[in-house]
Amino acid sequence: MLAVEDLVVRFATARGAVHAVDGVSLALAAGETLGLVGESGCGKSTLGRAILRLIEPSQGHIRLDGTDVTHHSRSALRATRRKVQMVFQDPFASLDPRWTVGELIAEPLHIHGIGTRAARKAKVADILAKVGLPPEAARRYPHQFSGGQRQRIGIARALVLDPEVVVLDEPVSALDVSVQAQILNLLVDLQETLGVAFLFISHDLSVVEYVSDRVAVMYLGRMVEIADRETLFAAPAHPYTRALLDAVPQIGGDGAPRRPPLAGDLPSPYAPPPGCRFHTRCPTAQARCGSDIPVLRTLTGGHQVACHFPLATVPETA
Repeated sequence: MLAVEDLVVRFATARGAVHAVDGVSLALAAGETLGLVGESGCGKSTLGRAILRLIEPSQGHIRLDGTDVTHHSRSALRATRRKVQMVFQDPFASLDPRWTVGELIAEPLHIHGIGTRAARKAKVADILAKVGLPPEAARRYPHQFSGGQRQRIGIARALVLDPEVVVLDEPVSALDVSVQAQILNLLVDLQETLGVAFLFISHDLSVVEYVSDRVAVMYLGRMVEIADRETLFAAPAHPYTRALLDAVPQIGGDGAPRRPPLAGDLPSPYAPPPGCRFHTRCPTAQARCGSDIPVLRTLTGGHQVACHFPLATVPETA
């Protein structure tokens, strides 16, 4: 459904160029959820926005249903955005406070010239019901709703065009834990009902494990591992993925970390390390890691890892 090939997003700043996304490739099948994880500043949100061309990519390709949309004109891009929508992280900042909920949700239909006024009103009522809000919510304003309800409104706005792909950028990180569970269950139910594919961006591994079919791990602008959920959580192949999993709090036990925490801080994106960008913090790094850039290679079962010395013992595929 969606394919990203060697995507680069470069920003020019007074301190120099920043490669926020540096040669990332990934694929998303129809109806699946791909979780995208990594530390803050690794480029997850930039990648999500570049896929919708809210940020223009510097290099690479974005394909939707096999069509390259990387350089679509403004008019062609409008048609593309009927198929790919986004739910933003902040349910307070992403909704115009001057518009009613009905106007907010109907706006995409108006922009794309879909339906009569009566048909749009009916569509708004239908999508509100799907996200668990009553019809009268259409007459109210965003400030009259809780954070969880506002995120339901954001989800409704993204789904009103019946898209094939939705990019969800940290959709529950601003919500209380109890509300997070409600929104996650809603997303799972909506996917089963509508068959939409999700690119689910998050730093919370427990959330990603709950909703994802496959998981992709980013570090400092590059993809380091992609695997199905069960494989990645049971047998990660990249030392960075292992470190992320070890950092997840565990219930029970003596509270001691399972392995020593990573040493050092995330390197500066203005001057990333040569070779493997993780080698300055990697507990198993060797001399080669400081000079040779690892590329994603495929292990058995479609498990991909960009590491010269992966932790997994399964062989590479031919």
